[in-house]
Amino acid sequence: MVRKLIRNRPEPEIFTLNCPTQQVLDIIGNKWSVIIIYCLAYQTRRYKQLERKIEGISQKVLTQTLRRLEQNGLVKRKVYPAVPLQVEYSLTPLGETLVEPLSLLAEWSEQNISK
Repeated sequence: MVRKLIRNRPEPEIFTLNCPTQQVLDIIGNKWSVIIIYCLAYQTRRYKQLERKIEGISQKVLTQTLRRLEQNGLVKRKVYPAVPLQVEYSLTPLGETLVEPLSLLAEWSEQNISK
């Protein structure tokens, strides 16, 4: 059935370097980006909250991934002038558009991948 759906559509330019799909996969095509986006879909969180919530992520990778998501307009960083400095992360409207496809992926993985 899936092949039938795919065959009824023109083949995308996904195989070329300037394809938008490749650009998006370059941004969110790693597990940490997807997990951070999914985590922020539930609520705005501070850095330490993200660090505690996401098992196995290092501080370095968390920082790098948040910066990259912010640079690409998917995550918003809000700094509060306090001592110590307080920073919150949330999804932008663009980032929110990824929640539905990612939740479908999470649902699929729970149904098809044994633990």
